Amino acid sequence: MTNVNQMTQTVDSEIRPFHIAVPQSDLDDLRQRLSLSRLPHASKSADWKYGSKLSRVQELIAYWNQQYDWRKHESRLNSWPQFTTTIDGANIHFMHIVSPEPDAIPLLLTHAWPSSIAEFLDVIGPLSNPSAYGGNPKDAFHLVIPSVPGFGFSGSDLGEGWDIPRIAKAWDTLMKRLGYMEYGSHGSDVGTLVSRELGVQRTEGLLGIHVLQLFSFPSGDPAEMEGLSQDDWARLQFLGAFQDRAGFNVIQSTRPQTLAYALSDSPVGQLSWILDMFDGFGDHEGFIDQDALLTNVMIYWLTNTAESSSRLYYENAHVTNPLAGEKNAALTGISVFGNDFRTIRRFAERDNTNIVFWTEHERGTHFAAIDEPETLTSDIRSFFRRFR
Repeated sequence: MTNVNQMTQTVDSEIRPFHIAVPQSDLDDLRQRLSLSRLPHASKSADWKYGSKLSRVQELIAYWNQQYDWRKHESRLNSWPQFTTTIDGANIHFMHIVSPEPDAIPLLLTHAWPSSIAEFLDVIGPLSNPSAYGGNPKDAFHLVIPSVPGFGFSGSDLGEGWDIPRIAKAWDTLMKRLGYMEYGSHGSDVGTLVSRELGVQRTEGLLGIHVLQLFSFPSGDPAEMEGLSQDDWARLQFLGAFQDRAGFNVIQSTRPQTLAYALSDSPVGQLSWILDMFDGFGDHEGFIDQDALLTNVMIYWLTNTAESSSRLYYENAHVTNPLAGEKNAALTGISVFGNDFRTIRRFAERDNTNIVFWTEHERGTHFAAIDEPETLTSDIRSFFRRFR
């Protein structure tokens, strides 16, 4: 595959064109592995109790092996300009879509885990060229969509210490290298953490951030719990249920390499590991289109980035952040989607002192750019109008 595992050790500010070109032999190997899959003797009655449901995995394996067309999705990815550059010793892959509107706002879009740049395919057009989608041309954005270091087409050849603060600094370097002295940032999950970190670091030129979650939790002070609404308590219960099932967080924060041997050797293993999150531990099975899900799985599989991507959790748990606990004072907007982690406003405003936009939606998952692209596009446009 073109450029996937290259990393330059010297200081290199060159921006290099990139094109996805997966060898047919890689696709043939994948098909053979899928055909030879050996599945566990999972309990058919347990549904999602122990993890990814057997019948759901079987259904996706059959579709993946018999109907899914990587070349179609590869072509769609390649329809947008892509590049690589070296920042702080790491190879960074990114899409760069320049809007036809001269007054467009530069906007960073950072994907989640276990997601990729494919997360944003349905919002690129409406955000960069709104008039072509029935929108107002004044709402246009120049888009920069990086693959997080160690993820996807940024490649697996990654040194130690790549935590959220380091990624935020790299993103600012990338935006300035592209000539964007002022810009906004959007993301979910990892993208939320990176966007908020840009605010915590008081990044020069940061206009504001729009996110899908603010990970603010009770501090343990009983006074914080006084007067919580019934809805707030429901959100806390949702958080508790999430933590009870989030085994990925424990494993990836402690022994990511041990896990990676299985994920790197078995496409079904990689699928089931990602599926647990995309189907919300079974809470919203099938909400995300299966082609979108499998394209995302393919990016992890074809680039062999299971280990380097999961290591982000370890780095965040073990690298000391001197700004940990600092408040985010950047202008902040949040869109809360109904089938996602639902931020509690009281705690969010404690840790983020300049929240100026808040919307709640009944539908939408952790990956709203995939399953609710029109709603998300509308919210991003609304939040950033204040900077035009």
